[in-house]
Amino acid sequence: MASLAGVESLELLKGLTAEARVHANLPVSQLFETALVRGEARLAANGALVAVTGARTGRSPKDKFIVDDAATHELVHWGKVNKAMTPERFGALLERVVEYLKPRDLFVEDLYCGADPVYRLPIRVVAEQAWQAAFAHQLFVRPEAAALATHAPEFTVIAAPGFEAVPERDGTASTAFILADFTRRIILIGGTRYAGEIKKSIFGVMNFIVPQRDVLPMHCSANVGADGVTALFFGLSGTGKTTLSADPARRLIGDDEHGWSAKGIFNFEGGCYAKCVNLTEEKEPQIYRAIRFGSVLENVILNETTREPDFADISLTENTRAAYPVDFIENALIPGIGGHPHNVMFLAADAFGVLPPIARLTPEQAMYHFLSGYTAKLAGTETGVKDPMPEFSACFGAPFLPLAPRTYAEMLGKRLKQHNASCWLVNTGWSGGKYGVGKRMSLKITRALVNAALDGRLDKVEFVTEAAFGLSIPVSCPEVPAEILNPRNAWADKAVYDRQAADLAARFEANFEKFDASEAIRAAGPKAK
Repeated sequence: MASLAGVESLELLKGLTAEARVHANLPVSQLFETALVRGEARLAANGALVAVTGARTGRSPKDKFIVDDAATHELVHWGKVNKAMTPERFGALLERVVEYLKPRDLFVEDLYCGADPVYRLPIRVVAEQAWQAAFAHQLFVRPEAAALATHAPEFTVIAAPGFEAVPERDGTASTAFILADFTRRIILIGGTRYAGEIKKSIFGVMNFIVPQRDVLPMHCSANVGADGVTALFFGLSGTGKTTLSADPARRLIGDDEHGWSAKGIFNFEGGCYAKCVNLTEEKEPQIYRAIRFGSVLENVILNETTREPDFADISLTENTRAAYPVDFIENALIPGIGGHPHNVMFLAADAFGVLPPIARLTPEQAMYHFLSGYTAKLAGTETGVKDPMPEFSACFGAPFLPLAPRTYAEMLGKRLKQHNASCWLVNTGWSGGKYGVGKRMSLKITRALVNAALDGRLDKVEFVTEAAFGLSIPVSCPEVPAEILNPRNAWADKAVYDRQAADLAARFEANFEKFDASEAIRAAGPKAK
């Protein structure tokens, strides 16, 4: 059993160290071995560890609560996303979880959130299951061995998937819970094996803490070109953040969570968390090759004979995931720190087929679309529902924002102006018709558009304003068919497009009513009626 530096001084774990078997900072190989012996996971043919998370195969946003106390009461944007829990309720549930964990093996990882030493948050993850400890180890920033002896966690995550709450007693929404206490500086997770809750809970912590240090926390990926210039890619799940940032011609800073400080961009994480549905080496070679020994797969089906992962099999969930260290990506930038970006991309998988493949945004349009945080969900998982559904997530990360969206939007606007960064809206969704009628943008075309924006070639072409959203779009782009650049032109029936555009515009407007935004920003919204 490894020693756990400083555990005696951590009030939370005093009771646990006497009875629980604490395994601290084990190497990944030993965590994998332990997970296999304990029956928590299986080994794929490519060496990845594969875990199945049971009934919960994704995040449980309705089960998230923040403790309402002196540290949070005036700052948190309370509502449907940020639901309150009393300190007393949290304390009572914490005691029950600690009692539950005492007779068990615990796997502890001391890590950092943040590649920049000036702003990073020292964290400790206490996991009931070895595979979840391995997941955390690979996704957060890993300290050098010499630094572990003096590592002093400022936030602790306790993951107890085997403990289920009693809603009537504990004040939770279900048997699962993801609770944040900013006074005790504890994240308490139970009733769910989905490891993404560990990762995202700390992102929520950073979204509360770092704005108070004049750092903008962002749900985005980032990479840097041969010229040393950084680019950011905002977007919700499935829009292409991870895929587009993993570009062989550019160096990856990170794929999901970053801070923008006075010095530039820095990765919050030390790993990547990629969706791997229909993953192939041909389409996404860097991600495909990153899935090897040291990677952790969630809910990926294995061939029972060969143990090869079947990335096309979504019988458990479409949200199949791969977690791996960022340096598993060829040409990754270590540490994950870059300069101020010159280009910022907002990615939307528009299943309505209305948005253009790429558009250059004015500062007011950038604020409008950042606050909107639009993409579209496909309804294939719900019986009888055939049409796509719009999804609006403020700042492309509403479930993780403890503060009011305007706080983050104003910080972004200030930085875009200060560093003269161009902002682009990129549709990675459908063209020529909605989902089921049109075709999805090919990755080849999207990459060509993005690359032309990043290397300045789009600065040399003519732009026109399309009618539906008032967006400035190029009339030509190298390696891209000109007829798809204006979305209306790509539709066979222009009247049907006009009706679809008006419908989507109305949905944007209805969503935007809740924001405290200036008239100039409101006027930058869609024009179709």
